[in-house]
Amino acid sequence: MNKTTRTILLAVGAVLVVLMGFWLFTCIQKPVKFGAEYDMRSVEVINKLKDIRVLQEQYKNTNNAYCNNIDSLIDFAFNGEALLVQKFGTVPDNMTEAEALKQGILKRDTTKVNPLEKLSAEGKLITPKDKIKDLKIIPYSNGQVFQMQAGTIDKGGVAVAVFEAKAPIETYTLGMDVQMVINKGKELETGFNGYAGWKVGSMDEPITDGNFE
Repeated sequence: MNKTTRTILLAVGAVLVVLMGFWLFTCIQKPVKFGAEYDMRSVEVINKLKDIRVLQEQYKNTNNAYCNNIDSLIDFAFNGEALLVQKFGTVPDNMTEAEALKQGILKRDTTKVNPLEKLSAEGKLITPKDKIKDLKIIPYSNGQVFQMQAGTIDKGGVAVAVFEAKAPIETYTLGMDVQMVINKGKELETGFNGYAGWKVGSMDEPITDGNFE
């Protein structure tokens, strides 16, 4: 093998080593980037689900049932009524609140207020007030809406109100690697989450927990 041939082979080998290194780096970075993007999107989806839960709980306090339509739930936030209990007076150290109420030392007054104003003032909503109208839209979904339903289930002969709101994984992962999305969905469904996506509440159990908690 002459010097020229050896030089060419060494050069080709060096190029192949660089290309192989780049390929390996890309293979390692691809799932890392996917994971970071997925986590970022998930945070936004979960924050909206938390706010839907807060509105549902307020809706139930007013109506003794959960709302089964997300447009109606948002309308309730802007145009509905929430009960606000205000307390006047101070409970003495030697009394319970019930005793103070009975003796008239402590008084309560219940008024009706706007749900959105009440919840915002209490710091219970993550979404800014001026963005609540878009609460139904799943982030990164190209306008798709959270799936939501509500009703009652029988628990020991008692009808118990339940609701569920969810975003399937395929809605908030538009534009991401399809195979990785499929793999992630299987991982979520068979893991702790029990569902290929994010959700709060359940139509089978009287809970308002999210599968992210």
